[in-house]
Amino acid sequence: MSLNGWLQIVVFFAAVLLFTKPLGAYMARVFQRQRTPLDFIFGPCERLLYRLTGVNPEQEMSWGVYATAMLVFSAATLVLTYLVERLQHVLPLNPQHLPGVAPDLALNTAISFTTNTNWQSYVPESTMSYLTQMLGLATHNFWSAAVGLALAIAFIRGIARREMKTLGNFWVDLTRGTLWVLLPLSTIIALALVSQGVVQNLKPYDTVKLVEPQTVTGTDGKQTTVTTQTIAQGPVASQEAIKMLGTNGGGFFNANSAHPFENPTPLSNFLQILAIFLIPAALTATLGQMVGSPKHGWAVFAAMALLCFVGVLTCYWAEAHGNPLLHGVDQHVSALHSGGNMEGKEVRFGITNSALFATVTTDASCGAVNSMHDSFTPLGGMVPMVNILLGEVVFGGVGAGMYGMLVFVIVAVFIAGLMVGRTPEYLGKKIEAYDVQLSMLYVLIFPLLILGFAAVTVLMPHLGLSSLANHGPHGLSEILYAYTSATGNNGSAFAGLNANTHWYNYTLGIAMFFGRFMMIIPMLAIAGNLAGKKIVPASSGTFPVTTPLFTILLTAVIVIVGALTFFPALSLGPILEHLLLGAGQTF
Repeated sequence: MSLNGWLQIVVFFAAVLLFTKPLGAYMARVFQRQRTPLDFIFGPCERLLYRLTGVNPEQEMSWGVYATAMLVFSAATLVLTYLVERLQHVLPLNPQHLPGVAPDLALNTAISFTTNTNWQSYVPESTMSYLTQMLGLATHNFWSAAVGLALAIAFIRGIARREMKTLGNFWVDLTRGTLWVLLPLSTIIALALVSQGVVQNLKPYDTVKLVEPQTVTGTDGKQTTVTTQTIAQGPVASQEAIKMLGTNGGGFFNANSAHPFENPTPLSNFLQILAIFLIPAALTATLGQMVGSPKHGWAVFAAMALLCFVGVLTCYWAEAHGNPLLHGVDQHVSALHSGGNMEGKEVRFGITNSALFATVTTDASCGAVNSMHDSFTPLGGMVPMVNILLGEVVFGGVGAGMYGMLVFVIVAVFIAGLMVGRTPEYLGKKIEAYDVQLSMLYVLIFPLLILGFAAVTVLMPHLGLSSLANHGPHGLSEILYAYTSATGNNGSAFAGLNANTHWYNYTLGIAMFFGRFMMIIPMLAIAGNLAGKKIVPASSGTFPVTTPLFTILLTAVIVIVGALTFFPALSLGPILEHLLLGAGQTF
């Protein structure tokens, strides 16, 4: 750990704080349909879209209708992506003449991008054509992010409104989120990435001659001499921008943001990490403005920032400290190891930016990586996993992090009410049994899917264990991380697990689907119920939700719920691995 490393982390947090209030205020104006500087560009486009689709923007929806519209849209876009993948061999913009994607992989990928997960059980540059990357995947990066953003705004409206039965219009929220927020920001970020050398073209792949021939050993044990290399390229910058901004994470290349064509410089790396947090952080300011309590928005921001900073600190410390197995060995190895654990990391980013990237991408349900989490130390690799296991509410995905955090806010307010012996209130609305029951249903769905699928998988050696690269506690961590990432709609992986099998494609697809949509239904039901409540005056027994005490309580509730639920599994995975490495045992 170095002063330079800490300065980089401080600069990052300062940049996030700098953009939070102005972007949050802008989004509040967008979704309240107030005047913005971009109305002259997107206003005519919005009205044209409504005329073409027959949408009445003035017609509001109850929570049930809002949920139905969201599900119909998601199902339609899922089918579109599946068909594009299956038929890419007969569609244009396929200069490498790649075949159609296999049915199980196509379904897994379609579900993955529909749910904002972007889990990739394939090598993108040798599996997906340019058309599939753009029409099937990049468009989903906009759609799934816009859906999450719309859902968060609907929840915030439920808190802000009083004695109303509606939460807004899904089609309006989806359109405005795409046009006014995602498109302009992704355009700016894409141009900035191109300026740093990120590739953006439609050229066929180049084949170059190697300076020195390489000997490669095949799976059959035969050795062949390779004299050429294929250089993959394509429309990378445009997809890179929205994958980060929309907290999607699916890379154009298999190496994701560790690839020099996706992330060539330290500045491009900084821009990508910043883009991941831009909208989730700004939504806290949007929350404060729309509910009429900016201090409450900052209290929620503080809870998110505190959890994020603790994660960065832990991961940075673990990776800078290095592998405990190498401490105390011969002097030469100790000297090489003194700089920390560089395994699986890009030298142009180093330990600091690898730890920061890993923490941010799993805080925000993004899943993009610039280093391999499988190569982190046990405790360093546990941080990304814990970030997801907490519900990905530490800023979280676009929209999803906000409505997930607001569910925890309701739980925290309920606990505060129990402690003072009064009916809990949240911003003037009584929190009743119905709200708490739905909140706990939301919280329980997550561990049910993760622990259920992981338990079944470890008991099926021919299906679940045959594609593991490691045994022992690290192998358990790889399986647990896979289902955690899928259910949490993150998409990152430990990379030591070959998930492109029928078992993993189907079970991970199910985990992604229900991890997204099963949790949305109770959340919208809570929002609908809150919208219909009356406002009651604050009293001496009202627990304030704008103070540091509230921030501490909210943080404690998130940590305690996660710890009680997942500590047994973590103790058998990364924690046990750390202790065994310290004792000199490997697997």
